[in-house]
Amino acid sequence: MHRGLLVLGCLVALAADLSASAQEKRISKSELPEAVQKRVEEQSRNATVRGFSKEIEGGKTYYEVELSVSGHSKDVLMDPSGVVVEVEEEVALSSLPLTVSEGLQKKAGSGKIVKVESLTKHGILVAYEAQVRTGNTHSEVQVGPKGETLAHAE
Repeated sequence: MHRGLLVLGCLVALAADLSASAQEKRISKSELPEAVQKRVEEQSRNATVRGFSKEIEGGKTYYEVELSVSGHSKDVLMDPSGVVVEVEEEVALSSLPLTVSEGLQKKAGSGKIVKVESLTKHGILVAYEAQVRTGNTHSEVQVGPKGETLAHAE
């Protein structure tokens, strides 16, 4: 009986995860609200637009523009009124303060850091996030703006 409940619990968790990821949808620029289109024009100066998506998180709708700026990635998340909610921007590991790079490497353990992004919410740097490869496994680790352990994932 317990095995059946465990399997059922796993299936429910998987369905919830698939439902959450299904909330992001690729869209065209013409499908963006006018205020978001105007903000995209500002944000994409001197950048190449790679694509747009519409996301629903916590019942709220957001729009994301994926950019390439001077060879690195920059993703800008906006609410329907064009207010920038979050920016994820690729940064060179070597450009980070020592406390941040050491904090990320400590969390990565024996894994190799393959990409680092700064995470800014409402104009405030809240974290650095690193994509880590350990063998064939990919994961992400985060530290705070000074390399500290975060109380929760950003």
